[in-house]
Amino acid sequence: MSADAMRADAMRADAMRNPAAGSLFAGDALLPDGWARNVLLRWDAKGMLTAVTPDTMPTSEVPRAAGPVLPGMVNLHSHAFQRGFAGLTEFRSAEDDSFWSWRALMYRFAQRLSPDTLEAIATYLYIEMLRAGYTSVCEFHYVHHQPDGKSYADPGEMSLRLLRAAEKTGIGITLLPVLYQTSGFGQKGVLDEQRRFVYRTDAVLALLQRLGKQCHGNARLGLAPHSLRAVPLDSLREALDGLAALDAQAPVHIHIAEQQQEVNQCLAWTGTRPVAWLLDHVDVDARWCLVHATHMDWDERRRLAASGAVAGICPTTEANLGDGVFEASPYLEQGGWWGIGSDSHASVSVTEELRLFEYGQRLGLQRRNVLASDAHGQVADRLYLGASAGGARASGRPVAGLRAGQQADFVVLDGRHPSLAGLQAPQALATHVFANQGHETLAEVRCAGLPLVRAGRHALQDSAGAAFVQARAALLRE
Repeated sequence: MSADAMRADAMRADAMRNPAAGSLFAGDALLPDGWARNVLLRWDAKGMLTAVTPDTMPTSEVPRAAGPVLPGMVNLHSHAFQRGFAGLTEFRSAEDDSFWSWRALMYRFAQRLSPDTLEAIATYLYIEMLRAGYTSVCEFHYVHHQPDGKSYADPGEMSLRLLRAAEKTGIGITLLPVLYQTSGFGQKGVLDEQRRFVYRTDAVLALLQRLGKQCHGNARLGLAPHSLRAVPLDSLREALDGLAALDAQAPVHIHIAEQQQEVNQCLAWTGTRPVAWLLDHVDVDARWCLVHATHMDWDERRRLAASGAVAGICPTTEANLGDGVFEASPYLEQGGWWGIGSDSHASVSVTEELRLFEYGQRLGLQRRNVLASDAHGQVADRLYLGASAGGARASGRPVAGLRAGQQADFVVLDGRHPSLAGLQAPQALATHVFANQGHETLAEVRCAGLPLVRAGRHALQDSAGAAFVQARAALLRE
């Protein structure tokens, strides 16, 4: 690492240890109810917003934002290690190439991971997320053990590496250790390549207790029963009871109905579709995030919306894997909560996830601006507000937008960028989402009031990038 990089790291580490209260004046800010003018943001030394006041007058002592201010975005579904082989599965590996053939390739890569390579990949990925405007991540973590299934000397080794990566980069994290016990409906035994994932129910609860003593201040713990095919009902209920005893408000995430084959297998085994089965057998509420939920019928959509749970949509991964398209209009019309995730990290871009979410609806319905509403005629406004609110709910952290009592996580658009200059705030956001890659039109990204990205750069990105390259090369050599 260069001397300049080391100084930048030290300066940023000092800022993280000794945060200061701060303020910012925004000519335009996207508040939970919509756009407001002349907004003064104030936060305390803990990085929590103490006041968000529209219609104020700027003063010389308060810094002025370089453009419209947006709430930070939560990436509600991440498998960090998969960024290490993003782009390397784009060849036909089976006659009928699908999610399932991709999964076989993913398992091979997962078998090679070490704690060091996982931390290196996650660290660089989290910097990529910050540069894209994600200020929090929900990490759905299932590579727990050594390749032969034996525990590391510290059972929390791999989880701690993810927490360390988040702490180093400054991104907020909700770590969701995965409960994984069977390879299919009917309690089938696990495959050899799944041995790294398997946890007894009591052991994963003990892991959460241990991790709770080592979490940093910008971290939250929850639990992720992997899927209905991987967690039998008795284990699911035992895990939920144990989690409630540890933390009654802890978030719960689960893969559900991602693939039509998964729906068919659930129907064959239970006689019921996956989302309906889950709603029938456990108390699904606002703590839950049903990741993908791609294949639902009308009644499942209605019931999921009524539950208050979040549908976790990962448009770029769902497109990359050929999963299908989430039917958003009827779900949103019923008040359903939703958020976005980058999942396998084929792309790490807030704007691409939002854009593809809308474009999938347009392609299916052959209409434009499908997800605009009476309250938000600008589709970008509705997309951004919906995703940020749902992501915050899924994270279980106080990051629900620009309002007092929430963490000062926000991004500033670059009002001087040629593509945004001279535009009104709603037009600037629409251009940011639909006509740019996203990174180049962000002036600043802050978490808990700390400026982590300015002019597209993070203090650690060069050193982290070099470590990522080394880690990927080592994994591909093996």
